[in-house]
Amino acid sequence: MFDTENKDEPVLELWPRFLQGLLGVLALVGALLMAHYYAPPPPEETSALEQQVHQLSRQVEELKREQSFSAATVDDARDSVAYIYGIYHVAGKGHFRARVAGTGFVVARGLVATNRHVAQPWFGDREVTAALGPGQSPVLEKLVAYFPGSPLPVALVPVVLAQHGDLAILHMETTAFTEKLRPLPLAPKPPRVGESVSVLAYPMGVTGMVAKSPAIVYERLSSHPDDADTAGELAALSLIRPSATFGHIGDVSGDKLIYDAPTARGGSGGPVLNLRGEVVGINSAYIDGFSGGTLGITATDLPPLIESAKRTILSPPSPTQ
Repeated sequence: MFDTENKDEPVLELWPRFLQGLLGVLALVGALLMAHYYAPPPPEETSALEQQVHQLSRQVEELKREQSFSAATVDDARDSVAYIYGIYHVAGKGHFRARVAGTGFVVARGLVATNRHVAQPWFGDREVTAALGPGQSPVLEKLVAYFPGSPLPVALVPVVLAQHGDLAILHMETTAFTEKLRPLPLAPKPPRVGESVSVLAYPMGVTGMVAKSPAIVYERLSSHPDDADTAGELAALSLIRPSATFGHIGDVSGDKLIYDAPTARGGSGGPVLNLRGEVVGINSAYIDGFSGGTLGITATDLPPLIESAKRTILSPPSPTQ
């Protein structure tokens, strides 16, 4: 008879070894798959990935800077931006008298920049020019500036008027308050298309400031005329503050800027600021019916006018013959 018990023993001994070998192979395959899945990408793939991460980081930082625009640059500049109020008349035959409202900002010690049509309200006004007859000429009676934080107006005198372009430099009277005003820095070059900007100005003049005043003040002043008396009451209540609007540069054409930061009458002469708080332009006009049609003048035209104004102020008077 055959001994079946002895023949089964080799099979029983090989089976565990087979299982161990199979498990080892599976473990090796699993390890290779894991190594392939978690292995770092080739150098060229790593470089492309790093570039994408850096690009996304730059975009995030740019968004953060745009969101913090008003918190830093605008608040620092506001105190140097004035509401300008003036009265002029036409001398000679007949009688014509009108008010003017605008915005200006400090560009040097004792000097304020604005539009020429604010310093000379009849500049570019075809109706006034057409109404002038022989022997008639416009005369500026009064031009004052109301700055945030001051209850009193500051007298202004036009010093330099641009021969080509809507710019002017005014000299303001020297007081303890005006001596502390900070000139706004000018950008060294024009802005680029798409650049973020902010406009600080007094749109709608006194009417706009009354509209945004506290309810109790609004109820009392809303029926008052848009004149120096109402502006004085707002100044006494520390309610002279420029409004800020935000947008982007749509085009740069020569000395002209086009942007979509909204404005209105009274905003002429306000500074157009970039993200660094530098003045890149001077708000000048707007196109009715086109939200992206606010017009300004590049700030690169200001330095020669400022230097000319400084020379005019510092030059001694001619000796009397």
